Amino acid sequence: MKTIKSHKNWVAQYKEVEAVIDDAEVLLEFQKEGEASEEEVDQKYAEAVAIVEETEFHSTLNRPEDELGAVLEINAGAGGTEACDWADMLLRMYKMWAEKNGHKLSQLNFQGGDVAGIKKVELEIKGDFVYGLLKGENGVHRLVRISPFNSQGKRMTSFASVFVHPMVDERIEIDVNPADLDWDTFRASGAGGQHVNKTESAVRVRHLPSGIVVECQEERSQHMNRDKAIQMLKSRLYERELERQRAEREKVEAGKMKNEWGSQIRSYVLDDRRVKDHRTNYQTSQTDAVLAGDLDGFLKAYLMHHD
Repeated sequence: MKTIKSHKNWVAQYKEVEAVIDDAEVLLEFQKEGEASEEEVDQKYAEAVAIVEETEFHSTLNRPEDELGAVLEINAGAGGTEACDWADMLLRMYKMWAEKNGHKLSQLNFQGGDVAGIKKVELEIKGDFVYGLLKGENGVHRLVRISPFNSQGKRMTSFASVFVHPMVDERIEIDVNPADLDWDTFRASGAGGQHVNKTESAVRVRHLPSGIVVECQEERSQHMNRDKAIQMLKSRLYERELERQRAEREKVEAGKMKNEWGSQIRSYVLDDRRVKDHRTNYQTSQTDAVLAGDLDGFLKAYLMHHD
């Protein structure tokens, strides 16, 4: 049913483009005969161009994993409390983007900062094409601003890394041998009331062959957290395989960049009112809008640039 739904969506997009182009051609004929104005033709032409560009953009999401939901991981980098606050700002940005697009959110893992913000967080975002849209967010994000944590009002630079994994579903089979898993349980942290402090419902699993470690404390029961942790582990293994395939295809070694100078994919310079993606050179002065989840310009620029 999911495959049929996907095919129907592509056919519907094609028919919509076809109809708009046909309307533009008819209107042009009317304009030649004096029955339509040049302004009307220009308006319909602009409409046709916009819908063709939108369909071209969606055509970049053509891999099986692109249609999946995603697990988004944010880690504070160099910068101490300032970096933890920056990681928290990024979490808010992605949450607002997801909510604006009607996606469902759940927090899988959380580690707060010592003073403010967060050291690490993992967020599951459910929806069509979430991974395809967000896969270009992988990398180091750099913030430059007048620090609210510095009494002298100095300009500070902070880093946080973002990693996006496709959340595998029943369409994608990943075999995990139970003998390769090492399990731990611990008490959940963060909000959750008295239950959090009384039971060891949170789980941690290490996949021995790959060394991947996954933690989950989203659910109230250990059993449910174990099921979610297995799903998260399969997503990580799938992403690792995709990275290996991309590395072969591009003939470059795929690896995670350090959270420090020179490795950032995007810079958010608040006092200069500028957000710039260093891979596509796409930039905007609407810093407040970007931090409130207005990311579509950056997402589209990356996907069109790397198609």
